[in-house]
Amino acid sequence: MKERLQKILSRAGYGSRRVCEKIISSNRIKVNGEIAELGSKADEAEDDISIDGHHLLFKPLKHIYIAFNKPDGILSEIYSSPREKTVRDYIPLPDYIFIVGRLDKDSEGLILLTNDGDLANQLTHPRYEHEKEYQVLVQREPDEKQLSALRKGIVLQSGQKTAPAKISIYKKSNAGAWLKVILHEGRKRQIREMGAIIGLPVLRIIRTRIGQLKLNDLKPGMWRKLSEEEIVNIKSR
Repeated sequence: MKERLQKILSRAGYGSRRVCEKIISSNRIKVNGEIAELGSKADEAEDDISIDGHHLLFKPLKHIYIAFNKPDGILSEIYSSPREKTVRDYIPLPDYIFIVGRLDKDSEGLILLTNDGDLANQLTHPRYEHEKEYQVLVQREPDEKQLSALRKGIVLQSGQKTAPAKISIYKKSNAGAWLKVILHEGRKRQIREMGAIIGLPVLRIIRTRIGQLKLNDLKPGMWRKLSEEEIVNIKSR
């Protein structure tokens, strides 16, 4: 049965469907010797599918689920870089894994890594509305007008308006105030831009939760495999 290529690639362990769409768009995939296009379909049982000139191998895939506490200054990349440290440098596993829910270089906290393409698609697709929770240090304690604006949504420089968010003051600090921020979306540098627009500079961001998965006491730079209970919980929606 023919299926969309991004679904086949994801099932083979090459990333979420969005990541696989980018692989297809970069002309790295061929089907029966012809360069595939986004939207192309194939039958893995009958068609010759290759990536970067190598035949696509379909072997029984043992799913891997890893929680990682990303330190500040580390790139959210699965490949090593000669110039900067990446997430992959901290996780010495030979298996192909990809990141679900990237963080900016200057943000910290929980990242999920897996080779389960279906779960990655479920956790990142906007229609599923999985919550992401952050502790955010801002330069000063926000007033009610600023809190209200964050909760209702902010029009970004791109012209797009952020979805309503749950915002509360978590604790006060000599450096300003810590906010608890819960979002259902994840635009690039969204929290920092929201703060800048309303005059509330963001000093630090720590992600503490993705859906049902919590950071808990995992130390920066450390990782662990998810328990069976955590895997069931994160797949429950």
